[in-house]
Amino acid sequence: MKKFIASVVFALAASVSAMNTASAAGGHVELQDAQADIHNTSSLQRGAKYYVNYCMGCHSLNYSRYSRIATDLELTQDQVVKNLIFTRNADGEPENPGALMKNAMSQKHSAEWFGAPPPDLSLVGRSRGPDWIYSYMKAFYLDPTRPLGVNNTVFPNVGMPHVLWELQGLQEKHCTKDGDGEHAVEHCELKLVKPGSMSAIEYDQVVRDLTNFLTYVGEPAKLHRHGYGIFVLLFLALFAVLAYFLKKEYWRDVH
Repeated sequence: MKKFIASVVFALAASVSAMNTASAAGGHVELQDAQADIHNTSSLQRGAKYYVNYCMGCHSLNYSRYSRIATDLELTQDQVVKNLIFTRNADGEPENPGALMKNAMSQKHSAEWFGAPPPDLSLVGRSRGPDWIYSYMKAFYLDPTRPLGVNNTVFPNVGMPHVLWELQGLQEKHCTKDGDGEHAVEHCELKLVKPGSMSAIEYDQVVRDLTNFLTYVGEPAKLHRHGYGIFVLLFLALFAVLAYFLKKEYWRDVH
């Protein structure tokens, strides 16, 4: 019995430690409002394009199929084949639209190159939330102490390069302290020191499109679930009316 109690306590302690680690990884910065809208089809289409071109070299979407994305994003299979599928199957042929969205990088090689294999992002929209994704993609800054030369205020010491730096430009982190001693409060902000090919507004839209796409990928059924819910409520309302009149008919002669 003592061993059982000890194992339970150990498991709880491990869970708390894991949560604290996750909290530390997420940082203590205030997240920005992504204004995510998965019903914006144009935004989802652009997000899919940006994801395949900038993210999929490292991050697969192992729970998503090209054909499902084509249907939900109102794309033809020809458009998907020409613009989204760049990987090949075991026979050296281009993947077909029914294939899962896996990249060509092996887990072994990616672990050797990056220290750990880049995670699959199929469920990041559900696990992290759109505000986290949006804030994270805007929070990279130069840090010469890091192996890849950049760090992130939302996810400190992340092992990912800033793949969108050519679009956003490069930022530096500037911090100031208010107060003295243990009561000092540090305020940090990111300042653009090298402009990218896009303005801040244009880059915000790119990140929002990516966020919308990853939010959609995390739960594709959400696109249609609300519509189904309205249909069910209307059906129940109609059934309630019919049930009411049927009840009146059955009990008409009962006094």
